[in-house]
Amino acid sequence: MPPKKQITTDTLYIGIDLGTSRSAIVASTGKRDWLQSCVAWPKDFVAMKILGKPILFGEEAIENRLSVNLVRPLEQGVIRDGTIRDEEAVRELVHHLIEKVKPGSAQEIFAAVGVPAEALRVNKLAIRDAVKEYADRLMVVSEPFAVAYGIGELNNALIIDIGAGTVDFCILHGTMPSEEDQRSLTAAGDFIDRQLLARLEEKYPDASFSQTMIRGFKESKGFVGAVRSRVKIKVPVAGVMTPLDITNDMQSVCEGIIPSIAEATMDLISRYEPDFQELVKKNIYVTGGGSQIRGMDEGLAEALKDFGSFDVTVVDDPLYAGAEGALALAQDMPEEYWEDM
Repeated sequence: MPPKKQITTDTLYIGIDLGTSRSAIVASTGKRDWLQSCVAWPKDFVAMKILGKPILFGEEAIENRLSVNLVRPLEQGVIRDGTIRDEEAVRELVHHLIEKVKPGSAQEIFAAVGVPAEALRVNKLAIRDAVKEYADRLMVVSEPFAVAYGIGELNNALIIDIGAGTVDFCILHGTMPSEEDQRSLTAAGDFIDRQLLARLEEKYPDASFSQTMIRGFKESKGFVGAVRSRVKIKVPVAGVMTPLDITNDMQSVCEGIIPSIAEATMDLISRYEPDFQELVKKNIYVTGGGSQIRGMDEGLAEALKDFGSFDVTVVDDPLYAGAEGALALAQDMPEEYWEDM
């Protein structure tokens, strides 16, 4: 690994994890922050008067979603539809993140941005355009590789990033990963939400659900494996808050993404150098919001047991793992890996 660059007051290194659901930023100054990957504009002059600002971000945008045009610009790992408004939302989101950690305008900014693997293939130019106004140097990498770099697992290891839009895989063999070393699946966190919403709407036709509500249920109560406690919620039924037991539905939809993850895992490992495949099986790391579903690591190991013994570990601090890894990359990478803006 090359020696870290000398960090001076004239240079700010930042790592950004630009995710479908959440985005995080970490700076060489030690500052870090995160927000929901949402941008919103007031619908009309009344909304503008009430909100008192021309643009909203993150949780504030979601809380005021009835008064705004809400944009979640990354969908299934890529910029949604590639529309002008979505690309504008990405630019505004990146700018807002950088402003959260930027101490002064005189500093030169080196930004390493981790994005879903599919966005790296499809939207690299758009991501570069979103960042170029706010950074002097840019490096765009896949999120799972950024995580691997941050935790120092760069050889005979597999990173599985279970995000909202995609599940991204990256297998490491001591070099920069190629496209062949990476995979993306679209059955991820948003897929779980859609499946849960469909099941509950069919089972409780008189109940009222929203996507925000469903996502909250999954994030707070989602689980895989044995039932430790019943999952009980309260929702409006004909306008009256009513308790419902959704334990079986929650278990089913959360476990529903595991077979495809296990299949992709074995496909990558089976293509790896045969002498080292057993090492990879003992070195699998899970990150992303989906890694926080209780029992996900154990459920994946159970799904893989027919192919041998696997060690599946959830990384520390999944919320910031990608951004911390991107920052480490920014501080280590030689000049030839950077793009001038």
